[in-house]
Amino acid sequence: MRAVHADVTAWMTAAGMTVRVDPAGNIRGLIGAAGAPRLVIASHLDTVPNAGAFDGILGVMLGIAVVESVGVLPLAIEVIGFSEEEGVRFRKPFLGSMAVTGQLEEHLDLTDSDGISVAEALSGFGLDPARLEEARLSPRTMGYLEFHIEQGPVLESLDLPLAVVSALVGQSRMEFVFKGHANHAGTTPMHLRHDALTAAAEWVLAVERTARETDGLVATVGKIEAQPGAGNVIPARVSVSLDLRHADDAVRVASVAALVRAAEAAGGSRNVGVAYKLLVEQPAVALDPRLTAGLADAAGVLGTAITTLTSGAGHDAMILAPCVPSAMLFLRSPGGISHHPEENVLTPDVEAALAVGVEFVRALALPTLR
Repeated sequence: MRAVHADVTAWMTAAGMTVRVDPAGNIRGLIGAAGAPRLVIASHLDTVPNAGAFDGILGVMLGIAVVESVGVLPLAIEVIGFSEEEGVRFRKPFLGSMAVTGQLEEHLDLTDSDGISVAEALSGFGLDPARLEEARLSPRTMGYLEFHIEQGPVLESLDLPLAVVSALVGQSRMEFVFKGHANHAGTTPMHLRHDALTAAAEWVLAVERTARETDGLVATVGKIEAQPGAGNVIPARVSVSLDLRHADDAVRVASVAALVRAAEAAGGSRNVGVAYKLLVEQPAVALDPRLTAGLADAAGVLGTAITTLTSGAGHDAMILAPCVPSAMLFLRSPGGISHHPEENVLTPDVEAALAVGVEFVRALALPTLR
């Protein structure tokens, strides 16, 4: 991250921005008068293991490119590269954007797999978590814009370069633990087993079935850990992740409840205990209608074909939108691939996104729109 900050600092400085790293590790470039209304353009600099080159990072670079292109405006622009969005290390996403909205303080005690807390990680990077107040958005902030790759196949299927995002779906992330008894694989009859893994396997299929039978629901079990993990030992403990998303929070909550019952039924039939905990519950978030319309208008002025989508992925805009009017612009993901080394973008799509962003910012700076 220090190397990333060095590169981003050089690019922001070349664009005429004043650069700082806030107490949460977000890098921030600012241009324009301190007292002017401020537009924040941001995305994240982290990604998942074995990922691609554009998730999050492209949005930061487009923000810098907008600053380079718009010229002098009666509007301050702050470009932020969030330090943490994916939640890989602490199993809690959006830590960087939570800092700018004043929500990170309540998560400083979260620990990673080595027992290091968020506060300790910040201190180890040379930051002071006691000064997180300094990371909050300026009270002059009047809007938020995020560029991001779609991370899905819809735009490619429509043969369109860009989409305005109208809303971001709600999501629940959970951990389920099935607790049985380890025993010898050769000497324990099938009817006397308390196999945690078979209970978990039955439940995983119930997750898939529930999602297939519920319109608009997506549910994923992406991580399974079985213990003791020997080929000739009946598994005693299995932890399983659940990632569940839907645009309607009522449907999402009802689906979670149904899957809790399914887990308990799968465990009960095998005398296997079941425990679960909620790691993340993020309500669905609608983006600002005026700014969203402004993006569509900018595309129209330029003659750029565009559509409107709901985002199935979580983004920092979910955290910002309840606090400040927010908008998002998606770029086509070739092959619908993301979170993978083959993740890609098309240069003409990036050029189109930059042009729409520049037109949007210039229109936003007009006195009649402020």
